[in-house]
Amino acid sequence: GDSTTLRVAEWVLAIGNPFQLNQTVTLGIVSAVGRDNLGVARYEDFIQTDAAINPGNSGGALVNARGELVGINTAIFSDSGGSQGVGFAVPSNLARRVMRDLIDHGEVRRGSFGYVDVRRLTPQLARELDAEGAEGVVVWRIHQASDAARAGLQPGDIITALDGRPIEDGADYARMLSDAEIGSTVTLDVLRAGERLTFDVQVSPARQRQDRR
Repeated sequence: GDSTTLRVAEWVLAIGNPFQLNQTVTLGIVSAVGRDNLGVARYEDFIQTDAAINPGNSGGALVNARGELVGINTAIFSDSGGSQGVGFAVPSNLARRVMRDLIDHGEVRRGSFGYVDVRRLTPQLARELDAEGAEGVVVWRIHQASDAARAGLQPGDIITALDGRPIEDGADYARMLSDAEIGSTVTLDVLRAGERLTFDVQVSPARQRQDRR
């Protein structure tokens, strides 16, 4: 299935083995898509559902009414440890991409512009940068050897869109950049001192963090 076609209030079924009860099926709806800032993982893009997900459901299928796989059950928000109607699944398109990367490259590859530190555009920052009412992220620091710097980005620039898709916050920016095809060129819409600019930036593989031993 194509998880990008999911709509809020669409029926879904969660399949898993909660409490060692094999092939349990629960019914619910899609409560939200594109959930992030949950503190579950560094990279977040979850489907939220009220279909009951309990310990043992992780890794199970989330399917739509046509029986198509649209997500992989992953996590819940719960005070009791059991389902409280707030469950999360990894979108099937993301899971498929991760699988292909692991098969082809032995690791998950994510897009990057090199070292570019961005911050959320707060109302105060927007006023200081002559961009009241704008949404996006502010380039805080940037390495001069990075792809973004070579393309012309500077500290203080406000990135408002990537390939025409609006950026609301840092999580949006991180998700869009991570999902960009490595080796491709993307277009950034930027506000600089009240002027609207565009920059074409090449996407490189993000450097993998090394575990300390």
